[in-house]
Amino acid sequence: MSALDGISAKSILLGAGALGAVLGVGSVAMSPEGRAAVATKARDVAVATGVKRAREPQAGDHWGGCDSARAAGTAPIFRGEPGYRPEMDGDDDGIACEPPRR
Repeated sequence: MSALDGISAKSILLGAGALGAVLGVGSVAMSPEGRAAVATKARDVAVATGVKRAREPQAGDHWGGCDSARAAGTAPIFRGEPGYRPEMDGDDDGIACEPPRR
């Protein structure tokens, strides 16, 4: 009986692909330029998926509404941060201009 018995070809291919991706990113990140490129791409993905804001709130921020805050890339805005106003926090949970729940 082989160690690969019971493992599908699909599982092997997915594992090999994941390993290749990790090794590929690792090899790119060996140089300072590569690390910067990986960090930039990771930030872009984080912003695109809503995990990170494109722009942190700054002193003096005042938005006319959530559409303006989102367009500036500073949403969501948490209570105590520049630009937060209770009227922009519809559910009073301390997070103004949060993405809609699905």
